[in-house]
Amino acid sequence: MAQQPFELPDFYMPYPARLNPHVDEARAHTKAWAREMGMLEGSGVWTGEDLDAHDYALLCAYTHPDTSGPDLSLVTDWYTWVFFFDDHFLEVFKRTEDRAGGKAYLDRMPLFMPLDPGAETPEPTNPVEAGLKDLWMRTVPSMSAEWRARFAEHTANLLNESLWELSNINAGRIPNPVEYIEMRRKVGGAPWSANLVEFAVGAEVPAAIAESRPLRVLRESFSDAVHLRNDLFSYERETREEGELSNGVLVLETFFACGTQESADAVNDLLTSRLQQFEDTVFTELGPLFAEYGMDAKQAADVLAYVKGLQDWQSGGHEWHMRSSRYMNKNAVVGGDPAAPFLPSGFGMSAANIVATLGRIQRRMHAPHAVGPSLLPEFEMPYPVQISPHHEQALHNSVAWAKEMGLLDPSPGDPGSHIWTEAKLRDFDFALCSAGIDPDATPDELDTSAMWLTWGTYGDDYYAAVYGSMGDVAGAKAATDRLLAQLTLDGTPGPEPGTAMERALADVWQRTAAPLDEVKRRNLRQSLRSMMEAWVWEVANLQHRRVPDPVDYVEMRRHTFGSDLTKLQARYSHADLPEEVFRSGPIQSLENSAADYAALMNDLFSYQKEVEFEGEIHNAVLVVEQFFGCDYPTAVRIVGDLVNQRIRQFQHVVSHELPVLYDDFQFDAGSRQALDAYVDDLRNWMSGILHWHRNVKRYDEESLRRHFAPAEAVPAATYVDGPTGLGTSGIRIPAMLQRMQAVG
Repeated sequence: MAQQPFELPDFYMPYPARLNPHVDEARAHTKAWAREMGMLEGSGVWTGEDLDAHDYALLCAYTHPDTSGPDLSLVTDWYTWVFFFDDHFLEVFKRTEDRAGGKAYLDRMPLFMPLDPGAETPEPTNPVEAGLKDLWMRTVPSMSAEWRARFAEHTANLLNESLWELSNINAGRIPNPVEYIEMRRKVGGAPWSANLVEFAVGAEVPAAIAESRPLRVLRESFSDAVHLRNDLFSYERETREEGELSNGVLVLETFFACGTQESADAVNDLLTSRLQQFEDTVFTELGPLFAEYGMDAKQAADVLAYVKGLQDWQSGGHEWHMRSSRYMNKNAVVGGDPAAPFLPSGFGMSAANIVATLGRIQRRMHAPHAVGPSLLPEFEMPYPVQISPHHEQALHNSVAWAKEMGLLDPSPGDPGSHIWTEAKLRDFDFALCSAGIDPDATPDELDTSAMWLTWGTYGDDYYAAVYGSMGDVAGAKAATDRLLAQLTLDGTPGPEPGTAMERALADVWQRTAAPLDEVKRRNLRQSLRSMMEAWVWEVANLQHRRVPDPVDYVEMRRHTFGSDLTKLQARYSHADLPEEVFRSGPIQSLENSAADYAALMNDLFSYQKEVEFEGEIHNAVLVVEQFFGCDYPTAVRIVGDLVNQRIRQFQHVVSHELPVLYDDFQFDAGSRQALDAYVDDLRNWMSGILHWHRNVKRYDEESLRRHFAPAEAVPAATYVDGPTGLGTSGIRIPAMLQRMQAVG
C-alpha cells in the first residue's frame, strides 16, 4: 500500500463537535431514499456498501446537531445527492473528458429548481435529476422566495464547478492560488451548505442584510475553511485516483515549488486564518450591523442562530472527515465520544483558543517604519502601451476641474481639504493613466476619465487622512451616506454639496450618468458604493492597526482600487453584449485577473510611500510579510510572482476559455468582435496602468521626500499623498519560502 502523502497537521478547531441523536433514523431513511432514486446497485457509481462506508448521515448529524429527526433526514438526502452527483459526473464525464456532454447534462439541472414550487418540471432521465426534483419539492415550500433564489443559484454554481474542473483537466493545468480560492468559493459546496444551515436551524438571514459585507465575509470565510479542510483530507484520493488538479495543497505545492508536507501545513495555516477571520467578524461587525439596519430582537436572534449553525458545521465537518472512509485520515486524532452529543459549544469556550487569538492579534498589529526605496520585480506585460494624443489637454482640463471643484484649496470646516496641491496633482498626472487605459477615447471621454481618477484617488486619500487617522468609522459611514445621496438615478440634482469631494462627485456623476439608462446607472452607483464601503473597511482596520487576512485583502483590494467603476465604463462601450456574458465565469476571471494585476502591482510600487511615509497597512507586500512571517524581499518575490500569475491567467482565459464561451453562447461574428474589443480594453487597462506607475512622479524616493517634506507641516503618519485606489503565520512557512527562493 502506498505511503500517505503527508501527515495531517494540527487543526485549529475552536468549537467541539456534537452529534445529533437522530443519526440512526437518518441513516435508515437515506439509504432507502437513495435506492429509490436509483443511486445504488445498477447505477454504475455506488453500491449500498459504498453508501454505508461514506456515512453521510454521520456528516449531517455532526454538522447539524440540533436539527429535528425529519429535517435531519431531508438534509442527509441533500448531501447524499450532492456527493452522488460528484461521483456520477466523475465517472461519466471527467474520466472520458467529455465537456460537451457534461455541459448538456448540467444545463438541464436548473429545470428541476423552479422558484415557483407549483411549476412543472421535466421527467428525470437519471438518478441525479430524479433526486434533485424530489429534494427541491420537499424543501422549498417552507422557505422564502429570496432563500429559494439564493439556494438555486448556489446549487447551480456547485454543479457547474465540475465543468470548470473538467476544463482544467482537459488543459492539464493547475490553477494559481488567487484563481483557486476565488473559483473554489464560488462554485464549491460550502455556500450551498450555508444555505442549508438556514433551513436546518429554522432561521433565515434577513434579506436586508444578506448581501452586507459582514454576512458576506461570514459566508466566504466559512466556505474557504470548509474547502481548505476538505482539500487536506481529500488530497490523496483526488490526486492519486481521480487526476484532480483543483486542490489547494496541490495549488500551493506548485506555486511555491515546495514539498507536499510543507504545502499541507501552509494550507492549514490559511485555513486557521479564515476561521479566525470568521470570529473577528462575529465579534466586531455584527453588533454595529444590527444597529445600522435597525434589526429587531428576532432578526438578530435569527442571524446568531445562523452563525451558530455555521460554527456547528465547521466542527462537525471536521469530525466527519476524521472518521469517513472517503478521506485520508490515518493517524488522525478523532474527537470526543459520538455517544455524548451535548458537549458545550459556542463563543469563547476554549482558553487555548483565546491565547491563540491574542497571539494572532499581536502578529497583525503594525506600526509605520522606514523601509527604503520600493523593491520592484520584473513585471510581465505582453501588451504594448498606447497613449492617447489628447493626454496633455486632458491633464490641463482635469487639473483645472479639480481646482474649480475646490479639491486643491483648503476649505474652512473641511479637515481633509489640505491634502493636495496643484503641483502634486500635476506630478500625479492621472490623465496619463487615462490616456493609456483608453487610447482611442474622444477628448471629452478622456477628460471625464481623468476626472474620475482624480476624484476617486482624492476620496481614498480623504478617508484615510480624515477618518483613518482618528479611527472614526462612524464619520466615514456618514460621509459615505452624503456622497451616495449625490448619485441620483432620475437625473435630478442631489442635496447641496457640503464639501469639495461631494461637489466634485456630483459634477462627474452628472457628466457620466446622463446618457445611461436606469439599469446602467444603478450598476454604476453600486460600483461606487462598493468602493466607498471598502474605504470604510480600511478605516476600521486603521482604527485597530490591523493588517488584514490575505484572502480578505485581495477581495477588498478590487473594491478599494475602483476596479468595478472602470470596468463598467469599459463595458458600456460594448452595449450589444448580453449581461449573461459578463456574469459568466470566463469573463469574471478575466476581469478579476486584470484587477488583481493592476492593484497588486500598485502595492509593489507604493510600498515605501504607504509603509514608511503614510503609515498605511493596506498593502499586499505587508500582508504577505505579516501572514507568512517573511522578510520584505521575500514578500516582494511572492507578490511579484502572484502579479505575473494573474496576467498568465488572463492569457489562459483568452486562449482556452473564450473560444468555449463563444460556442456556449453561440456567438455570431458581430458578438465575437464586440467581446474581443472588450478584451482589448482590459489589455489596455493593464498596460496603461503599468506605464503610468513607471512614469509619474509619485513612487520614487526623491518625489516622496518632496511630497512629504516637513514644510508641509502635516504629520507623516496621518498625511495621505495619493492613490492606493481608483485605477492605479506561521513558523512552518519560512522553510517553504526559502525553497521557493532557491528555485527562482
